[in-house]
Amino acid sequence: MSSTSVSPAEVLSTPVDGVEVVGALSPSRAGDFLACPLLYRFRTIDRLPEPPSVDAVRGTVVHKVLEDLFDLPAAERTVAQAHELLAPAWAGLQEAAPETAALFGDAEELGRWLASCRDVIERYFTLEDPTRLEPAERELYVEAVLESRLLLRGFIDRLDIAPTGEVRIVDYKSGRAPGEAFEAKALFQLKIYALVLWRTRGVVPTMLQLIYLGNGEILRYQPDEADLVATERKVEAIWQAIRRAKETGDWRPRPSRLCSWCSHQSLCPEFGGTPPPLPETESEQAR
Repeated sequence: MSSTSVSPAEVLSTPVDGVEVVGALSPSRAGDFLACPLLYRFRTIDRLPEPPSVDAVRGTVVHKVLEDLFDLPAAERTVAQAHELLAPAWAGLQEAAPETAALFGDAEELGRWLASCRDVIERYFTLEDPTRLEPAERELYVEAVLESRLLLRGFIDRLDIAPTGEVRIVDYKSGRAPGEAFEAKALFQLKIYALVLWRTRGVVPTMLQLIYLGNGEILRYQPDEADLVATERKVEAIWQAIRRAKETGDWRPRPSRLCSWCSHQSLCPEFGGTPPPLPETESEQAR
């Protein structure tokens, strides 16, 4: 749960056919930079720890329940069985990230939180019938090297492949669906995944689907090649902006309503803070 640990993508990423990549970017880190370059720096370069929140932990646990649900035979994928998966998912997270147990002051507070998890799980069943789905992949790690030698990588929550070959990328969101003005931003992550699949498998996904469990809405989008070409250009532009920031040390904050949820306000100039000195690069350490 801490940003100081190595990410799962870094653990799984492998040398790509002898190509010396210029860098690596995931959809979440690209989103960080677009939201606030200083946040990107704090998470990716400084690797500052971030205390877990009850909302983020709920999302992690519910994701695990929905992943494990599809390990069961189709007929057993019921609300009751999903509720049974909640306790082991929560126990597994506490074992992997012991700091999450300290989020709750007492058993009553933990009980209310677990009840909120059950509510979110039940809401999922109003949106899809898992007894009629057989995902091709879950928590699928994907990566692709672009022509610029930038490595794109990340995890897809669920990949559905129809008997006729159509591909659907599905992502679960534990929060509420965004307003129309923010839909493009929400879909950008899935477009990056679609771009990676297109570059590695030669297939443009037929459907991108965001399932918002916070308020029970589904956002769907059908991409085409032009969409993915535009996405690649945008990703390259983001990476060039990141490189310029690294060269100049200019990681300026971008204030927005997202600041309310940021755990680094004490270090942000917008709130009277001072960022820590930048860590030494490998070349500086060698010198």
